[in-house]
This record gives sequence, structure tokens and C-alpha cells, in this order.
Amino acid sequence: MKKYKVFIACDTNNISKIRKIINNTKNSELKIGYKFGLEFLNSKNGRNFIANLKNKIVFADLKLHDIPNTCVSAIKAIRDLKVDYLTMHISSGEEALKAAKKVSGKIKLTGVTILTSLDNNALKKIGFNKDVKKLVVHQAKLANKLNLDAIVCSAQEVKIVKKVFKKEIITPGIRFSSKANDQKRILTPKQAYKNGSDWLVVGRPITKGNIKKNIHTLINHLN
Repeated sequence: MKKYKVFIACDTNNISKIRKIINNTKNSELKIGYKFGLEFLNSKNGRNFIANLKNKIVFADLKLHDIPNTCVSAIKAIRDLKVDYLTMHISSGEEALKAAKKVSGKIKLTGVTILTSLDNNALKKIGFNKDVKKLVVHQAKLANKLNLDAIVCSAQEVKIVKKVFKKEIITPGIRFSSKANDQKRILTPKQAYKNGSDWLVVGRPITKGNIKKNIHTLINHLN
């Protein structure tokens, strides 16, 4: 039976909390990876922890967004960490994405579309005149053209993204209920997989409270 794939978002810079998350999310029913963002990777001990983490799928959610040379230099600087996935904003532009892909090697370069914390109203405020779905599709087409290895988008957009992007689709903004917190475009785990997500990214619904219990809640949501 095919296992559901889930990245656990380790959104803390506390090493003991990270160890607790890893130890309490082990199970045979899910394929688990661990997503580390700016908070952890920029912390004093975060980099060393990742460097010494063995036999785990590691997602470095750095969301690179800069000129081509800087993006290339950043990728070269983290090669020693041997991460599996690395995020970069598609809005960095074609030249930066091309340059990053050229040096990414075995790292799966993962294009970030429109953040799940944004909606149409928020996009207008920062000067975009297209709606979320049109922008996401536009960016997904570019990611496909440049042969990126994966893409990050809301689970709400997976169906339309799958029409133009043929590799892995990773979806944050997963909630067990309608409580969105700071996210705008959310779906439940079951809805996300039904839409065609390859990987779910789940943070607070798993890591806040009883982690083992929350993992079983997730599995129940999926079955």
C-alpha cells in the first residue's frame, strides 16, 4: 500500500523540541520528512544539528529570493548539509532559477509559488493585478519549463498546477479544522490528497500538544 507523505514543519530553534518532534513522529503508516525553516537554520545550533542528522528526509525551507549570483552562492554554501529539498521563490526570476538549478546537484530545487498566507486582497496591496490562481499557474508553467524538481503551492491550487507541472507538488496550509491561524488558503489533509498533493506540510496541528496523538489524528483524517 502506498504511504502518505508528510513533511513535519519543525518551526522552533529549540534542539530538544526538534528531537522530541522527530522521536514522536516515527510510525510505519506515513513517509515522514522534516522541514526546517529560517528560524532553525539561522539559529546558533541549527546548522550543526542538520549536518549531523542521519537517515532522514530533510527539507531546507530557505525560500531563496535574490539575484542569480547570490542564490548560487547560497546553494553552494549549504551543500555540506546534504539536504534533500531546498525552496526558492519562483518570483526570483528565470535567470536566478536557471542558475540555481545548474548548481543544485542532488538537491531537489523546489519552486515556491504564492505563499499560503496571502489571498487576492493581500496581493493587490503589494501591487499584483492577477488573482492568486492565475499567478500560481503562471509560475508553475515557468517551474515546469525550467525543470524544477518540485513546487510548493496551496492544496487549493493543486488540481490546476498538475495540468502544467508534472513533478512533485508540496502543499502547506494543512489544517485538521477550519482554524486558519496566519494562513489564508487552507485545506484538510484528505482534501489535499484528493486534489493530488504529493507531500503535505503539517506544522502546528502536529507539533503543538501531544505529538503522538496528533500523528494518529492525522492518520485518521487520511483514512
